[in-house]
Amino acid sequence: MTNGRADRTGMGSYGAGVRGDGPIDHPSHLPVLLREVVDVLVPRDGAVFIDGTFGAGGYATALLEAARCRVFAIDRDHTAIEHGAALAEQHPGRLSVVEGRFGDMADIAGAAGLEPVAGVALDLGVSSMQLDTAERGFSFRADGPLDMRMASTGRSAADLVSELSERELATLIRDLGEERFARRVARAIVTARQQTPIARTGQLAEIVRAAVPTREPGHDPSTRTFQALRIAVNDELGELDRGLAGAERVLAPGGRLAVVSFHSLEDARVKDFLRRRSGAGETVSRHAPPAAPARAPSFRLLSRRAIRPSAEEIARNPRARSARLRAAERTAAPAWPGTLGDAA
Repeated sequence: MTNGRADRTGMGSYGAGVRGDGPIDHPSHLPVLLREVVDVLVPRDGAVFIDGTFGAGGYATALLEAARCRVFAIDRDHTAIEHGAALAEQHPGRLSVVEGRFGDMADIAGAAGLEPVAGVALDLGVSSMQLDTAERGFSFRADGPLDMRMASTGRSAADLVSELSERELATLIRDLGEERFARRVARAIVTARQQTPIARTGQLAEIVRAAVPTREPGHDPSTRTFQALRIAVNDELGELDRGLAGAERVLAPGGRLAVVSFHSLEDARVKDFLRRRSGAGETVSRHAPPAAPARAPSFRLLSRRAIRPSAEEIARNPRARSARLRAAERTAAPAWPGTLGDAA
């Protein structure tokens, strides 16, 4: 296990938020930081774990194989649920797969009658299966409908591209894609859509590539714009805030939280949540007026710095290069009210 500071690249983005979350014997969907996540969660007989981002079941399978435990898995993608049904048959009575959002995990777990659990795993971003399926519209590398929805409801990326104003597009691409040429990209999109609707990933990728200078070999100029649209379509940052607060509610004292993120927006949110919840917030000046009594820490950090993939894992699975794992252990203190934004 390799610990280290999460180095930022470009405008601060680690990557496009692509996770590899499938079975370890599937070369296209290698679970990222698998051994490290399992080590953090400490699977044991009789324990119950929540895999909040089931995907192809890589983490869930590893937990089930490590001990006679149970895994309660959640995913908003119906394709993942269908795959999970087959996997559940291989682990009768030990794997339950539920369609839903991990941000709602506390309510979902409560409705299922789960007691406080021993661990929660969250693998953020778009899954390799979603990215590699052109019809889902996530990738700029293969032409497909400009969709990007992890579930089948809500506005698609094509809707955002056609409906948002130039200023709204520029703000979205700048804030969620960390794209310093956001205004140029937004202007190019608005100009292009006046000629013909932008309905395909290939169309959008070409528009962005023409508007953004190539930075370095191997980096597609459309990466950050696609990331921004995907995050917006799926409300990924809001979902993360709700999911972290939900994990705090469902974990038993001594339970473990493991969160794998793939870009700086996610990692910063996870880091700030755990820093606050562990009592490692800003130091108050002794000259400041008396503050309200601090809340008792609800988490204990297991590592001060993010855990990063080894060089061997990156060589085996290049998609792992931007991954960061942060982990913490639940204390016996009550859960804090609200999400990170409410508690800030």
